[in-house]
Order: sequence, then C-alpha cells, then structure tokens
Amino acid sequence: MAAKSVILTLKGGLGNQLFGYAAARRLALVNDAELVLDTEAGFKRDKTYRRQFNLSPFAIAGRMATRAEKLQPFDSIRRSWLRSSEARKPFDQRRYIRQAFGEFDPRLLTLKIHDQLWLEGVWAGEGYFVDIADVIRRDFTITPPSDVNNLTMMDSIRTATSVGLHVRFFSSENESDNRNASLDYYHRAIAHIAVHLENPHFYVFSDQPEKAASLLPLDRQKVTYVRHNLTDEMAYADLWLMSACLHIIAANSTFSWWGAWLAERQESQQLIIVPDPDKLRHGHWSLEGLLPERWTKL
Repeated sequence: MAAKSVILTLKGGLGNQLFGYAAARRLALVNDAELVLDTEAGFKRDKTYRRQFNLSPFAIAGRMATRAEKLQPFDSIRRSWLRSSEARKPFDQRRYIRQAFGEFDPRLLTLKIHDQLWLEGVWAGEGYFVDIADVIRRDFTITPPSDVNNLTMMDSIRTATSVGLHVRFFSSENESDNRNASLDYYHRAIAHIAVHLENPHFYVFSDQPEKAASLLPLDRQKVTYVRHNLTDEMAYADLWLMSACLHIIAANSTFSWWGAWLAERQESQQLIIVPDPDKLRHGHWSLEGLLPERWTKL
C-alpha cells in the first residue's frame, strides 16, 4: 500500500499560507500521513501580486514536493484535469480537494486519507486546527531576524504597554468596492484601548505606513510606525514583532488574524480587537468560523 500523504499547494500572501499550512498539518497529523509542501504551483501564475513561499523562517514540518507530487511535467493541464474530475466524486473519495468556497467546511475535519491527497485552498479559520493549536504554535515559532532595526524594535515592544495596530490598504478610498476597515473602526478601537489601558504605546504595521500615519488619531509620543519591513520577504519580521505585542488592533486581513492569534496569551486582561464583520462593506471577513468569539468585535 502506498504511503499516505497530504500534498499542499501553498498560495497567497503570508497569512493565507499560514492558514493553508495549519489545515493541512492537522489533516496529515490525524491521518498519520506525511505532510508535503508544493511551494511552486500556487505562485508561478500569480502575475498580479507576485507572491512567493514565505514560510522558511518558521519551524514548520513537512518536506518539499517532488516533481511527480507537483504534477510535473505539464502540471497546469494535469492539475486542471484532476480538479475537475475529482470534483465530481463524493468529498471523502477525492484525491484532489480544492476549496470550493470560503465558509468553514467541516468535512475536512473527518476526512480519511488512504494514499495521496492533493489539497488546495486557504482554509481560513481556527476550526481547521484548534484541536492541535499547541502544535501549530510550535510550528509557527519564528526564527528572529538579525538586523538592528528589528532587534531594537523588539526591545522597545517588550518594555512598553504595547498595542500592535495593523492597517491594511486593499483599495483606494474612492474605489466603489473599498475593502479597507473604516477609519471610524480605528477611532473606536483606539478609544477602547484608552479606556482600558494606562499609558499604551501603539506600534503601527501597514503596507502603506506613511498613509496610515496621516489617518490615525495618535499622539506622536505614543506611537511608533514600523517602516522597515515592507517587502514580502520581510513580512515574517512584522509578524514576529506584532505577535510580541501585549494587545492587538487588527485589520480585516489574514496577516492581522495571525498577528492576533500568535499574540494571544493566558492573561485575562489582554485586548484583541477586530473589525466587526457586520460593519464592513465586503464579506470576506465575515466568513463563518473565521473570528474566534473571544475576540472583541468593534
């Protein structure tokens, strides 16, 4: 009998890759199967964002896929055929599973693997791995960056009543499908922090830090803008810093989600604030099961 394996097609930015990995790691673990990572197929046709595999700084399990496991040669044709042909089968009989929708899919939790299974999708939500949360936290231990800017910033975060605040700009303000969390959300979140914390210091993470600085109502003496990790290759360093903060104000992004989740500690007074899905204009943040009930929605 062939060895059992879960062959994960990683895709998207760092947050999406972490979600895909966590779901596949749990699926492999409960099936006593090998975890295999395809770090090419999900990125080579990404002409818009030019994302790349970003999990090397993490203590992840699994090995890199072979050419055969990457469905090479002619991988595009073979993958397309597998997707369509396997989609016609009952879920628990498929050899290739592509996430068909964003909502939480409990079928993945009880899936039994018999040989090779190709898995593709983001699989966003704690429900896909909550029963092995300790394993995921160990796997997502980050090898710290070694540059002076990041090490100095970490020293500052560890000595302050630190609040990691993430601003993600998906759209410009004048676009009809503006997907950014509203400025009103950040006003309310900052006010909430001011009521509950004494002398907080905000560390702002953003894909456009200068723009974020122009919009946020923060006292210059109480804020530090993290401006030195703007490339995709350094996204892990921002996550490393953000997850060290005592409290979090998240944006409506998967990167923010992981910053918040990895920052969680046992202290009952910790504040994890996220945008309320009911107050957003677009629905990707409102997926069932995405936001833990223990987080504060504003």
